[in-house]
Amino acid sequence: MHYRKLGNTGLMVSEIGLGCEGFIGKDTAFTDEMFALAFAHGVNCMDLYSPDPDMQRRVGRAVAPRRSEFILQAHLCTEWKDGQYRATRVLGEVQAAFEAQLQNLGTDYLDVGMIHYVDSPATWRQLEQNGVLDYARRLKAEGRIRHIGLSSHNPAVALAAAQSGAIEVLMFSVNPCYDLQPGDEDLEKLWADESYEKPLFNLDPERERLYETCQRLGIGMTVMKAFGGGDLLSETDSPAGRAMTVCQCLHYALTRPAAAAVMVGAHSPDQLRQALHYEDAPEAERDYAGVFTTFPKISWRGHCMYCGHCAPCPKGIEVASVTKFLNLCKAQGQLPETVREHYAALTAHAGDCIRCGACEGRCPFGVPILKNMAEAKEVFGY
Repeated sequence: MHYRKLGNTGLMVSEIGLGCEGFIGKDTAFTDEMFALAFAHGVNCMDLYSPDPDMQRRVGRAVAPRRSEFILQAHLCTEWKDGQYRATRVLGEVQAAFEAQLQNLGTDYLDVGMIHYVDSPATWRQLEQNGVLDYARRLKAEGRIRHIGLSSHNPAVALAAAQSGAIEVLMFSVNPCYDLQPGDEDLEKLWADESYEKPLFNLDPERERLYETCQRLGIGMTVMKAFGGGDLLSETDSPAGRAMTVCQCLHYALTRPAAAAVMVGAHSPDQLRQALHYEDAPEAERDYAGVFTTFPKISWRGHCMYCGHCAPCPKGIEVASVTKFLNLCKAQGQLPETVREHYAALTAHAGDCIRCGACEGRCPFGVPILKNMAEAKEVFGY
């Protein structure tokens, strides 16, 4: 298992984490089997959005022997009412649900307290003003949550939260089809057939800006919906009209700026094994570029997808990394110190480019790599 820094939190998370969808309504034997499999492969993190008390208790018992080393990302603003999950923005209900959650989990803290499902600017403003965000800050000051996060499907809201300085972790829906869509308060549009009827070109600029802003500000991103609810794995159901594999979906998500872990909503041990296989899969099996070029009505022409097809460079330049750092500078309009340091740590730099053009010949998206290398040399100075 590979581990990544979760932004500036100081936490190291496994690339593959657990979602909680598959645990809802299951028994203790299933929970124990799934956690045994996860632990055996080095999984050290989980997202818990559901307030289902039975599920929380089962997860708490499974995690208890490893609690100090296991990273729990759990949600504020969800409550269990009349036997059902319910989102709430009422401070008293949020507080009561949080206390119940800790009791059910058998712990006295959360590693990440995730403000749940904020998809409209009005909801974000409401949470800023009605005491919920202040409550999260108070819980952090008390050590009852270690870091404040927010979950969203709307890049406009997520970007506002990131730029506010209020959050340290963002849970966001990331996959190559959602990334084509502009932000909207209506979540249904992300997978609606009509959203894909017209030709689509390249990433939505607001989503790209969000990922790059999180990378620049040190906000760690945990990924949900990497498989589009399973639709991307089916040629019949995929909005792209072509099926992707589990490894391709995971690799796409994990090559986005700021992405640290994908929370996999596995419903069976076999599904979890498919996700865990990513860690041992060869590059050819992870590669998503080939299938991207076959998507009807969708084009990433001229846009770097960080897929790595440009490698190997005869001078050892990590072309995708240099391009990513260049894009971060363009998004900021300046050279941030953190980006400068990451660039300096590379073993070869844009100035080492001999302009042989081999990388451009291999790029499936027609990216002007030589132009990017010249720009990067000018920006970074070498």
